[in-house]
Amino acid sequence: MTEGGGMGVALVGVAAQVVLIAGGAPLLVGLMRQVRAKLEGRVGAGVVQPWRDLAKLLRKERLTPNGTSGLFAVAPLVLAATTLMVVAVGPFLSTRSPFDGVADLFVVVALLTLGAVSLALAGIDTGTAFGGMGASREMTILALVEPTLLVAILALSVPVGSTNLAAIVTATLDDPTRVLSPTTLLAGVALAVAVIAETGRLPVDNPSTHLELTMVHEAMILEYSGPDLAVVEWASATRLLVFVGLLANLLFPWGIATGGSVGLLLLAVLAFVAKTVVLAVGLAVGEVFMAKLRLFRVPELLAGSFLLALLAVAASFFVRVGVS
Repeated sequence: MTEGGGMGVALVGVAAQVVLIAGGAPLLVGLMRQVRAKLEGRVGAGVVQPWRDLAKLLRKERLTPNGTSGLFAVAPLVLAATTLMVVAVGPFLSTRSPFDGVADLFVVVALLTLGAVSLALAGIDTGTAFGGMGASREMTILALVEPTLLVAILALSVPVGSTNLAAIVTATLDDPTRVLSPTTLLAGVALAVAVIAETGRLPVDNPSTHLELTMVHEAMILEYSGPDLAVVEWASATRLLVFVGLLANLLFPWGIATGGSVGLLLLAVLAFVAKTVVLAVGLAVGEVFMAKLRLFRVPELLAGSFLLALLAVAASFFVRVGVS
């Protein structure tokens, strides 16, 4: 295949993963709710219900609380834009992307953090007790989760010698035994805990509650309505699929396309859907049998995950020294 043809397939891959993740994220949330409903003995609203909710919100009127600044209106757009940028540059379907140079660990984590911080600032901007409380809790969790994400993925990058996410995925494909190394196992557990906390799932946060004592993410977006709330809900669902997809591809990269072929891209789509559905269903099943942690116990859990990430970094250097 010529260089121009390879670039064309790479652009098709980027477009495919944007459409797949942007369109599939609400369906993944619907699937998780349906799994929980079945296990709890309820009928459930169906897998496509999140899309119905988004369509209904888009038809409603946009209301803005008195006294809020432009930050309140801009925050949903910042959250959605930063999430879409990560979707476009991340190695979800292919390791060959025209934006490969941007898919750096620090860039991706910074973009995701920018979106979360903008929403927290919007919560404070409303001036309500719930908004401030939710933003305060979100910042506390974020301050503990982001270092864990950075350090855990850094541990995976040490043997590769690069913080580029596509390079880390490619290295695991070239040497599958890396999956069973102490570095990957420790980093995998730390990443899993960080992803659960970052996406507001049990036991850190309960996305289906509106109780004052337990809300975190929901408290920040109580003042949003209509199209703004639709954007926030869609972006939150997309962030969930982004984190689950990154976790799946960093630890189990098999199926991701490494060449410039449409056939490999189709196979990558099937593999990505299978991996993310398995992880999401597993998370939903775990939430049925798990209670939410009391808020003051959450830092203990996140500190434990950060310690595992540090151990993963230490193990990666020991393994590297042993090999050399």
